[in-house]
Amino acid sequence: MSEKAIAYLKENQEALLKKLYEFLAIPSVSTDPAHKEDIHRAADFLTGYLNELGFESVEKMETKGHPLVYAEYTEAGPEAPTVLLYGHYDVQPVDPIDLWDSEPFKAEVRDGRIYARGSSDDKGQTFMHLAVFEALLKTEGKLPMNVKVCIEGEEEIGSENLYELLHEKKDQFQADFAVISDSGMAEKNQPTILYGLKGFTGVEITLTGPDHDLHSGMYGGAVRNPLMAMSHLLASMKDEDEVITVDGFYDGVEDLTPDERELMEKAPGEDFVKATNIPETVSEKGYTAKEHTMGRPTLEVNGLFGGYQGKGTKTIIPSTATAKITCRLVPGQDPQDIQEKLVDHIHKHAPSGVHVHVEKEKLSAKAYKVEPDHPLIKKAAKSYTKAFGKETVFLRMGGSIPVVEWLEAAYQYPIVLLGFGTPEDRLHSPNESFPVDSFEKGMETLAYYWNEL
Repeated sequence: MSEKAIAYLKENQEALLKKLYEFLAIPSVSTDPAHKEDIHRAADFLTGYLNELGFESVEKMETKGHPLVYAEYTEAGPEAPTVLLYGHYDVQPVDPIDLWDSEPFKAEVRDGRIYARGSSDDKGQTFMHLAVFEALLKTEGKLPMNVKVCIEGEEEIGSENLYELLHEKKDQFQADFAVISDSGMAEKNQPTILYGLKGFTGVEITLTGPDHDLHSGMYGGAVRNPLMAMSHLLASMKDEDEVITVDGFYDGVEDLTPDERELMEKAPGEDFVKATNIPETVSEKGYTAKEHTMGRPTLEVNGLFGGYQGKGTKTIIPSTATAKITCRLVPGQDPQDIQEKLVDHIHKHAPSGVHVHVEKEKLSAKAYKVEPDHPLIKKAAKSYTKAFGKETVFLRMGGSIPVVEWLEAAYQYPIVLLGFGTPEDRLHSPNESFPVDSFEKGMETLAYYWNEL
C-alpha cells in the first residue's frame, strides 16, 4: 500500500509543490488584524483541499478569534484506529522585511531549500499530511485508518480558543492517538523521535520606586533605584552554577535515568558554541548542556527594561523597572505551583523601598513525555528509518508545544511527534526555509507510518 502511495508522490511532486506554494503565498499572519482576510483565505484553502480529497464533515469552525479547520474520514471502519491530526496554518510576521533574500510569501527554491514564511512552521509540514492522504486515496481508494483533522489559525498567538474548543467539544476531538508535525529533527536527514517536551510558565515583575524619574544627584543615596533593586532580585533566583534557588522549585522533578542520559549522549545535537558564537556553554551543576536543555528545568530573564534608553547619559533614578521571566518545566512540575513559588520568592527577596507588582503568564502548559518504547513510537521510528535510511534517534526537546499537554490532559491518549524540520530552518526569523529532502522523505515516512498502523 505505502509503495504505491510513494510512487504517486514522486510522480506528482511538481504538482504537489505547486499546490504547497499556493498555500505558502497566503500571508496568514495571526497576530496582525490587517491579515484577517488572509487568515480566512488560508482556512478556505484547507477546507477546499479536504473536500477535494473526499473527507466528511469538512468545516471552517468559527471561534472567538481565527477559524479552526476540522474534518473527518471514517471509511476505514470501526476496526481501524482513529488518529487526530493537529497542525496550524497561521504564521509569524515577516519583520524585518529587509533581511529576507526573497519575497517571504513567494516560495523560492535555493540550494535544496524552500524559502517562504511558513515553509517549516507549520504550513509545509501540515500540507505534507494532506498530500500523503491524497496519494493513498488516489492509489488505494481509501485510507488505512480513520482521521480527524484539526488545523488551527492561532498557534502563533497562544491557541487560547483551541483550548476552549477542546473542552467544549470533547467528543468531537476524541481519538485513539494524535499525530503532530510541528517540530524537527536533530539535524538534516537525521530521523528523530521527540518523546518529551518541556512545559512552560512565567511571570512579569514590575518594581516601582518614586512616582516619577528623579535627579540622581539630588536623590541618589536616599531613594532606592528600582533597576538596582531588580538586579538584586533577579540575582537571587539562580546561582552561578545555573541552579535555581527559588524555594521548592525542584520539588517533584523526575531525575534523568541512566538510560535517558545515554540516549541524550548518543543523540546528535547542535554545537552550541559554534552555532551561537559564545565562549563556552553553561549548564546546571552535574549535567551536560544537552542534558540540561533536554531534560532539566530552566529559568530565564527574557526582558529587562526601565530608565533611560537613548544615546548619551541621562542622570536619573528611574521610577520603575520591569523584568519578564519564563521557566521551562519538566515532568513532575505544575505551572501554577511554579508561578506561586516565583511570586513568594519575589515578595520575600525584593529589596525595601520599592512597590512590587507581579503579573502571571495566562497560558501555561505542563511538560509532556511518552515512553520511547511505546508501540506507536516504535512504529514511527521504524518508518523514519525506512524512509531516511538512517537509524532513528530519540530526544527530549527544550521547547514547548502547549497543545500537546492540553490533548494529553483532556483525552489521555498518546501523542506522536513526527517532525521533519532542521536546525537551519530559521523558524520565526527572516529567510525561513524547509529542505526539499525533508518534504520528500517526510512524506515517505508518513506513508510508511499509516501502513504500519
